[in-house]
Amino acid sequence: MELKRVVVTGLGAITPLGNDVKSTWESLISGVSGAGPITLFDTEKFKTKFACEVKGFDPNQHFDRKEARKLDRYSQFAVVSAKEAVSDAGLDSDTINKDRVGVIFSSGIGGIDTFDQEVGYFFQHPEMGPKFNPFFIPKMIGDIAAGHISIIYGFRGPNFGTVSACASSTNGAVSAFDHIRLGKADAIITGGAEAAITISGVGGFNSMTALSTRNDSPKTASRPFSGSRDGFVLGEGAVSMVFEELEHALARGAKIYAEVVGGGASGDAYHLTASHPDGIGAILVMKNALDDANMHPDEIDYINVHGTSTPVGDPSEVKAIKEVFGEYAYKLNISSTKSMTGHMLGAAGAIEALTCILAVHNDIVPPTINHEEGDNDPEIDYKLNFTFNKAQKREVRAALSNTFGFGGHNACIIVKKFTV
Repeated sequence: MELKRVVVTGLGAITPLGNDVKSTWESLISGVSGAGPITLFDTEKFKTKFACEVKGFDPNQHFDRKEARKLDRYSQFAVVSAKEAVSDAGLDSDTINKDRVGVIFSSGIGGIDTFDQEVGYFFQHPEMGPKFNPFFIPKMIGDIAAGHISIIYGFRGPNFGTVSACASSTNGAVSAFDHIRLGKADAIITGGAEAAITISGVGGFNSMTALSTRNDSPKTASRPFSGSRDGFVLGEGAVSMVFEELEHALARGAKIYAEVVGGGASGDAYHLTASHPDGIGAILVMKNALDDANMHPDEIDYINVHGTSTPVGDPSEVKAIKEVFGEYAYKLNISSTKSMTGHMLGAAGAIEALTCILAVHNDIVPPTINHEEGDNDPEIDYKLNFTFNKAQKREVRAALSNTFGFGGHNACIIVKKFTV
């Protein structure tokens, strides 16, 4: 069976760096931090008092009040980003075959804010009995964003969400890629959304000592690969991408950002939350993706790393890159855009895939910000080009995005310049 070619024809975003793709990308290449004090709840009793929130978002500008009440914040983000992506792709509902357009949209946690509110109300008012909002379950579940997007547009193709913690939206994107290249769909809206800057979200990650507590300097708190890193910064938002079969895209005259050429998955089989210290799962997932793309390591120019700014995770990923790429690793550009967006959990893979797509499209690599001269970790090889603090212009023929999730879930996707 001859596999179909898959291209990217539409992008949408609402992130801590901007409420659309243009502003998000401009902030990424300018090295802007999206971190600041948490405004979504009172943090007085919390160890961490800052995060990378989406700013200036009013759901009433995007939904009527009745509709907005049916969507958790994460689903609101998902729908807004999907609308931008579908519009950007120029998908005309009147001319496409909706039976062959799908939605594979992911979230690692789903409607945690809805869960907090509903269960909190129950325990505050036990005399009321088990009185829950009828929209409680459909607002909370992690697949519902895909359902909303499908219903809005009438897309009847493959429709589901993937859950693999912080690898969720990369796994979803790879699944979308597979569906299209196997001929099971003409186009799929894929991406991820998360809105976990909540009492239980921040409290839970704090209890694991996973979050930075650099409350005196939020904007410099996410500092991947620096010696003084002390944990990740929680982010929120959504990114959508339109993946499309090449001939379908060409037939309707669609613009093409990049081509999707490979994807991989692996498991660490090691620990619930920590990556393997020798990067065994990370090595395997990158090799799997390169094999799937039928590419040699020296055909990659940029890696958007998982790079969460945690003490254990960053060195293990560096070891994995050196193992997979050998001496060529020193010719790569590497960057962690989590230094700017924070860790968007189930949406991390989507924002980082978008970054790779635009890096390939524009021949520029966003930086890893917040590294200070001499703030080094002896376990990290600083001869590698981490693109510290300033974007770098270079030809980006192909880019690889790594995402690793709690549970040892690893996923990787590769995009390259489109040529006929």
